[in-house]
Amino acid sequence: MSDSAARRVPIEPQSVDAPLTSSAVLLTLVLGSAPGAVDTVRGVLGDLDDIVKNVAFRDLHASLACTVGIGGDAWDAVARAPRPRELHPFRAVRGAAHTAPSTPGDLLLHIRADRRDLCFELERQLLDRFGDAVSVVDETVGFRYFDARDLLGFVDGTANPVGPALPAATIIGDEDPAATGGSYLVVQKYVHDLSAWKGLTTEQQEAVIGRTKSDNIELDDAAAPDQKSHKTLSTIVDDAGVEHDILRDNMPFGSPGQAEFGTYFIGYTRELWVIERMLERMFIGDPPGAHDRLLDVSTALTGGVYFVPPSEVLAGLGD
Repeated sequence: MSDSAARRVPIEPQSVDAPLTSSAVLLTLVLGSAPGAVDTVRGVLGDLDDIVKNVAFRDLHASLACTVGIGGDAWDAVARAPRPRELHPFRAVRGAAHTAPSTPGDLLLHIRADRRDLCFELERQLLDRFGDAVSVVDETVGFRYFDARDLLGFVDGTANPVGPALPAATIIGDEDPAATGGSYLVVQKYVHDLSAWKGLTTEQQEAVIGRTKSDNIELDDAAAPDQKSHKTLSTIVDDAGVEHDILRDNMPFGSPGQAEFGTYFIGYTRELWVIERMLERMFIGDPPGAHDRLLDVSTALTGGVYFVPPSEVLAGLGD
């Protein structure tokens, strides 16, 4: 199979390239220890397409989709297939000032739609089917905030690839036969200290992010080596000068009544090392010690790595 053909492997309902929706649920699950738990999980994942269709028919224009990622610790038991070359549990990144922690997770369900009720109903039906075969370790409900902004007030996802560059950046080709048609998924849950953030001037905030706040225009970094912006630190260029893109489907979440304000980072990539290098640059710094100043107001609470298999693999789990 040619590289271009590999990128055309159908991945529905593994909708890595699904459009940004107004609502999303990020559900992190761990496998239960009861007898038959793995078989139950395999059966539910094998039926996922039908379960999604059962909910989606209520509003076919709402773009309901569910993407499932399988973690490295659960891959052998659940997938019973050759392991994708780069798949492994999230590796914690510890810098001098901030840490990106690794937290439990065997399955990651990324449910999204333009209607909150459809996300709710799909989540309910899936958890009913899973029963005690899984435990929920994190449930985060995300929402679109104004014109695709995060709760810090900046447009998010500007650098996402579009057109032919999207599958090229997210869907694995012939370079890894065990993973062809799949994608790596990295998730992190960040909470923001909005009081500290609002204590900065708009110009200071723009210097941290690397873009203007009102109209999202890219800015050059300051000359000082310890003043690289989030935009620069999260841009990965290899030794040959080639820039490597990822797809960010980040969603804001929060509860004003609980004083919780955050961003759920959702990164799909063809090459896991790209996101891992991005996190090293952010948390350790480039040069080391010069960390991403966004982390001074944003704390990572979770970290997980998953592999999103193509639909044929997912559908076959119930056989």
